[in-house]
Amino acid sequence: MTRMKYREALNAALREEMERDPLVFIIGEGIGKRGGSFKVTENLLAQFGEDRVIETPLSEASFIGLGGGAAIAGTRPVVEMLFVDFMYLTMDQVANQIAKYNFMTGGQVKVPVVIRTQGGIGNGLAGQHSQSLEAIFYHIPGLQVVMPSTPYDAKGLLKTAIRDDNPVIFIEHKQLYLTEGEVPEEDYLIPFGQAEIKRPGKDVTILTYSFMTLECLKAAEILKEQGVDAEVIDLRTLVPLDEECILKSVKKTGHLVVVHEAWKRGGVGGDIISTVIEKAFYSLEAPARRIAGKNTTVPFNKNLEKLCVPSVADIVNGVIEVING
Repeated sequence: MTRMKYREALNAALREEMERDPLVFIIGEGIGKRGGSFKVTENLLAQFGEDRVIETPLSEASFIGLGGGAAIAGTRPVVEMLFVDFMYLTMDQVANQIAKYNFMTGGQVKVPVVIRTQGGIGNGLAGQHSQSLEAIFYHIPGLQVVMPSTPYDAKGLLKTAIRDDNPVIFIEHKQLYLTEGEVPEEDYLIPFGQAEIKRPGKDVTILTYSFMTLECLKAAEILKEQGVDAEVIDLRTLVPLDEECILKSVKKTGHLVVVHEAWKRGGVGGDIISTVIEKAFYSLEAPARRIAGKNTTVPFNKNLEKLCVPSVADIVNGVIEVING
């Protein structure tokens, strides 16, 4: 095992897959000499050259379309979108072309493109650079949605994404890039649709993903001091969703809390709770709870920014309310 930062794990995944398969190449804004704004593509230009590390102009719809077309033509592009907020500019390409092409050709044409992007709050980047938009992509058939929380998961899931024959929206969180963790030195993959129990427990199920996984684990330790044994499950992939793991945990604990940074209204948490109600309603001993971002534009001020998303205290208080019925 090697200890590395989240961004280093992503870099290693890209490097290893580009070494393994000459059809893999990366494109995006500032990914070459700069190594990307978050340093995920650092040193890749020197190793692979300009033919496989391709700088793009500030024209998001065009290079997302390029990535989709290149995938249809038989290569395996990894497109970096600097902020998930900019994906709004590409939605015709993503939703009407990339996501549907395999279906509309009767399965004859694969679209193995990975769109790497990042979202969430952090560093006071304001409303147009701090959003959590995973629910949009979660809603669109044909897209897989991946949101890793640790360096180990980031590397294993990105390698899986690059080898997958279907389009993947791979969303990183800006507050995770400098976090550290253990990563195997040997090659490994993490299958899509397999959630991970980050902390076993018997009293309540906390479902979460991305940066909120770290916050939920902190909350679980505080809850332990208050006599509540929380099971924290990191979904890792939203599409496909590991319903089996979710339902098994809920049937064990009888209580469910879903935590995500994205806006509560129309969020992934509501859909997950609906699934549990449809398939395991009688296992619930109390109403399920969503702990999510406030339905507001993220402000520039850092103190106000923090108030827009769940805190550790919010998670603890929400779980206690669910436990107490």
